[in-house]
Amino acid sequence: MSHPVRLFLLACLLLPVAQSASDKKSALDEPTLEAYVRHLFVWGPQIKVEISNAKPSPLPGMLEVSVRASAGNASQDLVFYVSKDGQKIVQGTVFDVKDNPFKADLDKLQTDLQPSFGTPGAPVVLVLFSDFQCPYCKEEAKMLRGNILSAYPKQVRLYFKDLPLEQIHPWAKAAAIAGRCVFKQNPSAFWDYHDWIYEHQGDVTKENFREKALEFAKGKEIDALQFGRCMDTRGTEAEVDKSVAEARELKVNSTPTLFVNGRKLPAQVAWPDLRQIIDHEIEYQKTAKNAGEDCGCEVKLPSPTLN
Repeated sequence: MSHPVRLFLLACLLLPVAQSASDKKSALDEPTLEAYVRHLFVWGPQIKVEISNAKPSPLPGMLEVSVRASAGNASQDLVFYVSKDGQKIVQGTVFDVKDNPFKADLDKLQTDLQPSFGTPGAPVVLVLFSDFQCPYCKEEAKMLRGNILSAYPKQVRLYFKDLPLEQIHPWAKAAAIAGRCVFKQNPSAFWDYHDWIYEHQGDVTKENFREKALEFAKGKEIDALQFGRCMDTRGTEAEVDKSVAEARELKVNSTPTLFVNGRKLPAQVAWPDLRQIIDHEIEYQKTAKNAGEDCGCEVKLPSPTLN
């Protein structure tokens, strides 16, 4: 067999191998992963898909990739774990058995200097992300305010966080800013404002909100002039924006969303169901002590000046 013929046969044998290698798909290639998740979730061209750079993950041999899908005002964030060769994709939650299963969210929840009611040091902490214009939030607020303190006078503390959904609720952010203005002036009056705004939710519009809010301030321990100035200058907007950013970090996309010792309940919850979860947490924390405000999670120096 002549030398040119042997070279031609060798090239023909190698060609399928080369083609196979070039056709090998990898989920670490952004267009490939985008096409895959679009098919997986039936996301058409109207859905915008953004894919993050791969980063180390808690799973050995896997990389973490975040995918954000959005359309108009709606969005969803997903996390995938991709094998280092790009051939396998895992979607799910990774737990470490030595930690609280909700530790990742517990670490992100910030409750310092937030409106709250209940007992400091309680074994169960509720953190509520809410919107003053949301009708479902109104119902959940009524349920929480009417039951928590009477059922759990010492075992539960609730913190309120703002998540105004501006895209669908035109006066929600103004109401959140006003609520923070009240809290800044007189923290105990915040809950009067909270109850009032939900009670009058159906009467409030974007156009009359300021007037209605000033009506609320009458007869309360609030300086109306200072309150009006705070609303006009949006003096507490940064605090509201910080709460919204925290919600996004926690992948909270709807209101109301309630966290119970870090356990996310992303929809309106019925009182019997919530009570069952709280009772479970009270009993669990007697031995676990890995959540709540008296969890033993903080190591302090034994000094009378550092309590």
